Amino acid sequence: MADDDPEDLDDVVRRADPERWLATRFIADRAARADVVALYAFDHQLARAWRVASNPLIAEIRLTWWREGLDEMFAGERVRAHPVAQALAAAQRRHDLPRQPLEAMIDARIECLDGPLLDRAQALVSADALGGSAARLAVMILDPHAPAEAAIAAGGVWGLVLLVREGLLDRAAASAWLPGRLVEARRDAKRLGVAAFPAVAHATLARGGQGFAEASPLLKQLRLLWAVSTGGL
Repeated sequence: MADDDPEDLDDVVRRADPERWLATRFIADRAARADVVALYAFDHQLARAWRVASNPLIAEIRLTWWREGLDEMFAGERVRAHPVAQALAAAQRRHDLPRQPLEAMIDARIECLDGPLLDRAQALVSADALGGSAARLAVMILDPHAPAEAAIAAGGVWGLVLLVREGLLDRAAASAWLPGRLVEARRDAKRLGVAAFPAVAHATLARGGQGFAEASPLLKQLRLLWAVSTGGL
């Protein structure tokens, strides 16, 4: 049910997910960078399934299409001819990525279909399932020896930002919860090495509610450069 997108995935992510795309520019290995981009493109497709659907049932059908794609991927079958599905399957094979975080991202999107705004408990669970799962998988791609679970809090921070941007979470509520989550994210991120840090670097852009406001690309680049250089969020 997903629409084929013939465009280059790197360009798709650059336009749809500019902050995480900027963080991938600090990944030196081009193959690993492309695999992380494929992961973010998958996340974009899941978010898009909700945005373009005319009703929740259609959105769930689209998300089920992606779940079936995971069935093919993990069964070793021929993966459907969609550029994101193909790229994600290749990344999964190269890095032996587990299914559970990918499944969690789909489940979280389905949970978000039930109501216009999430409460605190729902938002924190969804943010960790979306942004946290993506960050965990990105660490597995970048450094298989790094503690991938240390990326979940930082990914969850960015997950809150994305939920606000998508109209699923009240901005004022998210702003109140972010400082506490950032403390946890900073602590855990210190356990990640240099190679894995770009998986969480974008979380620094959530500081002070900056993720909710428009900022110049140059300012974002400088903040990311500072985070990567110091290894801190």
